[in-house]
Amino acid sequence: MSHINTHSEENRLREEISEIGRAFRQLGMAPGTSGNISAKCDGGWLMTPTNASLGALDPAEISMLDWEGNLLSGKPPTKESFLHRAFYESREEAGGVIHLHSTYASAVSCLQGLDERSCIPPITPYFVMRVGRLPLLPYFQPGDPAMGEAVREYASDYSAVLLANHGPVVAGKSLEVARNAIEELEETARLFLLLQGQQINTLNDEQIDGLRQQFGARW
Repeated sequence: MSHINTHSEENRLREEISEIGRAFRQLGMAPGTSGNISAKCDGGWLMTPTNASLGALDPAEISMLDWEGNLLSGKPPTKESFLHRAFYESREEAGGVIHLHSTYASAVSCLQGLDERSCIPPITPYFVMRVGRLPLLPYFQPGDPAMGEAVREYASDYSAVLLANHGPVVAGKSLEVARNAIEELEETARLFLLLQGQQINTLNDEQIDGLRQQFGARW
């Protein structure tokens, strides 16, 4: 019975990854074959395939990997799978990880003068609650494994990072939590860009502390 339940859960996650991919494509957050989505399941983790459009994923072709990185089923995984693995190995509670090249967050990642400890300030309570501090990582060439090591340095303390001149990586307790967080991050990045050149009223320490106490925000 447990084997049947395990198989059923894997299939459910495959369908959920495909549905989330379609939603990101419809929102304009996953142009071309950019972006990748993963989910933890019994015996390993699911990862979107290399050169796949998130808007046209076949659930059966999604890669299933063991924790040594061996392909168990499906097509070969994205070359950026190490970004996801860094979060899973550093955050035991992580159940889903999403990396996108979404327009507004990627635009923020190209700005000069960002605070590398949190490159988007606390301008809304929802950003503080769902994303938290967003460290800016240096630029790495796509596919460079050093990018995964850089993520690993932050993954135990932060649920999201922004890769310079690239885009965000977000982990959540579930795929749904990660999805909501990265959508909140994209919308906050849009607000941040709209406010460039303006004086911004950010949340103060007392307001942030209230979010910590009532909602468990990590800032």
